[in-house]
This record gives sequence, C-alpha cells and structure tokens, in this order.
Amino acid sequence: MILGENGEKMSKSRGNVVNPDELIVKYGADTIRFYEMFMGPLEASLPWSNSGLDGSRRYLDRVYRLFVEEENTKKFSNINSKELDYIYHATVKKVSEDFEHLQFNTAISQMMIFTNEAYKANSLYIPYMEGFIKMLSCIAPHIGEEIWEKLGHKGVIAYEKWPTFEDDKLIKNTVQIAIQVNGKLRGTVETNVDIGEEELKKLALDQEGVKKHIEGKEIKKIIIVKNKIVNIVAI
Repeated sequence: MILGENGEKMSKSRGNVVNPDELIVKYGADTIRFYEMFMGPLEASLPWSNSGLDGSRRYLDRVYRLFVEEENTKKFSNINSKELDYIYHATVKKVSEDFEHLQFNTAISQMMIFTNEAYKANSLYIPYMEGFIKMLSCIAPHIGEEIWEKLGHKGVIAYEKWPTFEDDKLIKNTVQIAIQVNGKLRGTVETNVDIGEEELKKLALDQEGVKKHIEGKEIKKIIIVKNKIVNIVAI
C-alpha cells in the first residue's frame, strides 16, 4: 500500500491524496511507474515522496543521455571489449530472477549498477546495451521504445526476445587490491586477476597516495599478497 507523505493512509479527508494526472504531466508516466516499482517490496506499506520522484526522473534522464549524447554514443561498438561482460550477465541474471519473484525494486537497483558501469566503460558493446534496454522497457516502456527506435530497430521492443546470461561470464575477472606503504593503507586499485607482479608494482607506485608517502625514501622491498595486498616497505 502506498501511504501519504505523512505516513498515513491516503484519503481526501486527510488531504494527503496524490493526483496521478498532475504528476504524469509534470514527470511523465514512465517516471511514476518507475518510482512506484522502486519504492520497495510490493507487500510493504510505504509513504509517498515527491523527492523520490525527482530521483527516478534523474535516473531515467541519465539513461536517455547514455543512448543519445555523442560523447556516449561514439563508444557504441559491435566489437566486444569484454569490459562489461561480468556486470551485463550478472544484471541479466539478477533482473530475470527478481522479475520472476516480483522484486522490482532490487531489479531496478541492479540496472542502476549497470548504468554506472556503462558510463565508466571505454566501449559499449551494442548487444549488451540493447539487452539492457529490453529489461528497462518493462519498467519504463515509453523511454524504452524511444531508445529502441533510436538504436535503429523498427519492431516493437515488447515483442523482442528476453536477454539471456552465460554462466561462464559470471566469474568476475577483476579484483580490488589494497595498496599499503609500511603497512598503512594509501590507496586501492582495481585490476585484472591475472596481472603480472611487475605490472602490479608499477601500478601501485603510480598511485598519488603512494607517491606522497614514499617521496625521499628508499624502497627496500615490495610485498605482494596475490589479488589482495601490495605493501611497499620504504625507509
């Protein structure tokens, strides 16, 4: 149940009724639909929040920019750089399972994670971006249809085949490594799991937080705990 902003059941006598027609004019139907599905579990009673609507609109605008602004569209490619392999297949798996159990809020959270990773990527593999829009269109059908058309498709996205995931792509091939100087944390780096030791040492020494704490000192040794820690001993 959706409650009024004051946490009480909506009623005209309490003056806390939300007029959907007015909200649709201001925010658009997709934003209202998106926000209601993102509020929380379907069985929960939650208060309405216009600030939540603002956040939903900002996210949908961000997705739209990802597909239409030149600085992003120039990264679209039919060649898979594999940057988004893990997050895409993890997103398809999570969203598919959550939709099946009507857990729309957590499915949306995962789509937001994918969006963040897509903005950070150097290359956007078109089949992955198309798969993402297929999933998002279930929550925001109007923007989904418009983006689908901008991607060059003629048919209705609702009739497209649902994206699938590959189990072998769900093994994450990057790790977060802590960089220490004399046992104290001075930074972190995300790198490939099979990075060589010499390359990892160079990467660690290039960190600004590390440079500051080894300046004027002699590096005695660099201790590496594979895929976990690099500790630079400097005196």
